[in-house]
Amino acid sequence: MIENIIEKKCIQKGLKMTDQRRVIARVLATSKDHPDAEELYNRTNKINSQISLATVYRTLKLFNENGILEKHEFRDGKSRYETIQKDHHDHLIDIETGKVIEFQNEEIEKLQERIASELGYDIIEHRLEIYAIKQK
Repeated sequence: MIENIIEKKCIQKGLKMTDQRRVIARVLATSKDHPDAEELYNRTNKINSQISLATVYRTLKLFNENGILEKHEFRDGKSRYETIQKDHHDHLIDIETGKVIEFQNEEIEKLQERIASELGYDIIEHRLEIYAIKQK
């Protein structure tokens, strides 16, 4: 049996892995987007109809509190989730479609470091979210 990265992190942290949590972890690990709880519920329910929306919410909260998932609130009123990654990245959010695009830009990273340094600070953590609409 191949463990997905989320399930592996759960086991490392000593979390009990029920069948329902395994399905939720598998769906999250294979997601190419940043699903909210309702979208995750729709996806997991196709695999196991016994998974309730409440179970999805509880599991997302548990995974987030244990440093397995990162919670994002991209101004659309929905909390979205992604696996915590080692490599830093930023997000561009299409406000018309809700699509979230991950990107990395070395110039932006250097500029943020320079600004913090000029103000007498060292960055310990940061998050960049760009809200945009598609050019016509």
